[in-house]
Amino acid sequence: MAEETQEKDTVETAAIAGKKKAKKATGTGKKRAKSGKGKTLVIVESPAKAKTIHKYLGASYIIEASMGHLIDLPRSRMAVNVEKDFEPEYITVRGRAKILNRLKKIAQNTDRVLLAADPDREGEAISFHLARALGAGNDHIKRIEFNEITKTAVQEAVKHPRDINMDLVNAQQARRILDRLVGYNISPLLWKKIKRGLSAGRVQSVALKLVCDREAEIDKFVPEEYWTLDAKFQAGKKSFQGSLASVDGKKSELKSKEDVDSVLARMEGGSFNVQSVTTKERRRQPPAPYTTSRLQQDGTNRLGFTSQKTMMVAQQLYEGMQLGGTTTGLITYMRTDSTRVSPGAVEQLRTYIQSTHGDTYLSPEIRQFKSSKSAQDAHEAIRPTDPSRHPDDIQKYLSKEQYRLYRMIWENFVASQMSDEVADQTTAELVSDGVLFRANGRRIKFTGFTEIQSIEEKKKKEKETELPPLEVGQAVVLEQTLPEQHFTQPPPRFTDASMVKILEESGVGRPSTYAPTIQTLLKRYYVVRKQRSLQPTELGKLVNGVMIVHFKALVDTGFTARMEDDLDRVAANSLTWTDMLHTFYDPFVDVLKDAAEKIGEMRNVLDEQTEYVCEKCGKQMVKRIGRNGYFLACPGFPECKNAKPIPLGKCPKCEPGLVVQKATRRGRPFFSCNQYPECDFSTWDKPTGELCPTCGKMLLEKSSREKGKYVACSSCDFEEVEKSA
Repeated sequence: MAEETQEKDTVETAAIAGKKKAKKATGTGKKRAKSGKGKTLVIVESPAKAKTIHKYLGASYIIEASMGHLIDLPRSRMAVNVEKDFEPEYITVRGRAKILNRLKKIAQNTDRVLLAADPDREGEAISFHLARALGAGNDHIKRIEFNEITKTAVQEAVKHPRDINMDLVNAQQARRILDRLVGYNISPLLWKKIKRGLSAGRVQSVALKLVCDREAEIDKFVPEEYWTLDAKFQAGKKSFQGSLASVDGKKSELKSKEDVDSVLARMEGGSFNVQSVTTKERRRQPPAPYTTSRLQQDGTNRLGFTSQKTMMVAQQLYEGMQLGGTTTGLITYMRTDSTRVSPGAVEQLRTYIQSTHGDTYLSPEIRQFKSSKSAQDAHEAIRPTDPSRHPDDIQKYLSKEQYRLYRMIWENFVASQMSDEVADQTTAELVSDGVLFRANGRRIKFTGFTEIQSIEEKKKKEKETELPPLEVGQAVVLEQTLPEQHFTQPPPRFTDASMVKILEESGVGRPSTYAPTIQTLLKRYYVVRKQRSLQPTELGKLVNGVMIVHFKALVDTGFTARMEDDLDRVAANSLTWTDMLHTFYDPFVDVLKDAAEKIGEMRNVLDEQTEYVCEKCGKQMVKRIGRNGYFLACPGFPECKNAKPIPLGKCPKCEPGLVVQKATRRGRPFFSCNQYPECDFSTWDKPTGELCPTCGKMLLEKSSREKGKYVACSSCDFEEVEKSA
């Protein structure tokens, strides 16, 4: 219910599968527990991290993985006593008791315990609960943290243990309880009034409103016609292109074909001369090293990853990869809002650039980059742990996704201390009878930081257009006019990248919440992905409407951003966590009561009657929305519980069969005949709902590198490439 699960939960869940392997790698278990005298127990979060660190510390260290949270609030109830200053009720997480008991036994037989959870508020809270469980008040239990999992960083961290930072713990606890107060109070209302399984959350509800507001803008958008007029000119033997800029000194506004024809009539038979030529040197600076937000945005825009996939792959690179017998972390901690880089890392990078590219490609001065005003600056930017570890040199040890993400991070970081790109930007104005065209050209004089871009990225860049030599007064030949009709476009739907960007700009959420927020919207079926865009479902619109009317403050970006600021104040010890919660909760109680009285019954609002008849009771089945999308259900529920997938078309293999959507054990959708096992037709490709014009069978959506997206028949050879928008 509550919006409490952080991004690392996905990593923890995946890590459980490798638990046995981690035990073998780190030497954990009963035998270890009996031989721990004179040794130090180091507890990290994941088996992968444990495996990496084990190789950096000697035999006097025992490395164990907690698998994330061992002590936490129960999932089944709010477990917060609002009458006692929001006193939380923590329990051992279900299924984690064995891990906790093993850690207790090992801790009792070691001289000291070092808690090495991730260097953030969540990690501080995990360490706090572990310290209490293993022996509260014991001086031999300390906290260590490192921003990168390298031998030097880990060994240095072990030398400087510290006490638990209770301000960070309180900030995390306040966020967790705040989300519980919202989710565990509003969600039951949604269950009662609309349907079970719905949820509302502090950041989640704001994100949903943003998606719904954008969809409303798109729905009411009215396109307007406009035209552009380009022309091809020739000077000497070289052709170049320009665009209409003005007519009689006024900016051109071509709203119809008649406007275009009027300009073309003035140009007919006329000669164009060069009115002016201006060349200016333009310098382009490299981008700052990655923050979490920008990494997720570029992961989507450049690699086609979802924000969740970007963070999952980044976690793997951070926790450590096997490189020819040596396990090492390849990047620094990937949850950060800072562009700051440690002086040692800057010096190492500049030495690398100088030795590989020479002084001309090294920025004359050390570049400093500004972070956003709301940045906590708790950790430095995301960077490679060693810039000399070139992506191509380690590609054979990485998966395709790991290589692509590492390369992007490496290029971005190395570029950050390189020289500017220098180019000459030339603008030429060509005129005939008051009709002025403007042509632009660009010539690279020095590649600078773009020198390290991969071949793929260089190919994606626009081809540089260099104008031929032109002089004022020179006559040029008009070769061709290129009028083109356009229509204004509605604002684009959010993608993972643009959603992360607006959440960051609005101050809503923190780096660790962006990816799980989007994932929650998808999981609840409030939003669906269509060609990478986030589009609200009818269920999402309905829930958003309830939130806007009855919980207006919660979906206000300004209000939610102020809550984030208050959490930062708790972390800085300038506000107590209980005072912060009272400020929110006391008026929230009245809003909650008012909403419970005013929200009407909406349980059947989204039901849509269909042509299908329930074979069990004979009633007309309805199209109903669930967590995984639409399905057919009997309106006689609960007396008749018949429900089934919505048919997507006739089976191309058997006569009575209908194709329906199903899912694998891991949740991947596929499409098969409802007559299985009598009919074995199945496909990963989604039916379009249309029939083949050649044979009348079902058409499927397909894609390939060579053809891109296209439509193909499920039975014959018919294919049709999708037209680009």
